[in-house]
Amino acid sequence: MGSERPRPGCGGAPGAGSSGADVPSSDRRARYARFEDVDWSAWAPAQRATLVFLVRAGRVLLIHKKRGLGAGKINGPGGRVADGESPAECAVREVREELGVTAKGVAPCGEIWFQQTDGYSLRIHVFRASDCEGEPVETDEAVPLWVPLERIPYEEMWADDRLWLPLLLEGRRFRARVLFDGDRLLGHAVAAETPR
Repeated sequence: MGSERPRPGCGGAPGAGSSGADVPSSDRRARYARFEDVDWSAWAPAQRATLVFLVRAGRVLLIHKKRGLGAGKINGPGGRVADGESPAECAVREVREELGVTAKGVAPCGEIWFQQTDGYSLRIHVFRASDCEGEPVETDEAVPLWVPLERIPYEEMWADDRLWLPLLLEGRRFRARVLFDGDRLLGHAVAAETPR
């Protein structure tokens, strides 16, 4: 994604017996040990982000991420939604920034509620695109990878991708809730719409 994830504990954590009132709100984020500890009915993300998967001619356009959240992993292009920007606008902007192309036929496919044990959270709007203008190029953020659909490198991706990416590729909408401890998936729930 486009910017670095805030480090837990920056700015000082409240001391023993402290109410936390003098601590910035980003340092009072809830901490979770198990998926069941998250109150998903009251869950609210710290930030919103996007992911885009361009699927064309039996291949999907992925990136090898160079920096930010997920650096070193393979994923779809995407990033943080800017103030005043819709998720769809963000999706197109991020593909252009990360790969130098304009995504076409961009449609919403799902949503991921991404929660880290340290309290960091993202609501990720997931899109599927059918084409692009231009040829993807390497940038300071990402290396483009056209991957055959039958050879998606799930072992180099976030652990939850194998749970919902096949749904996207089938054209099914989904909602996923995931809890991670760093790179380790601790729990998940994935719901998909019933095929018509």
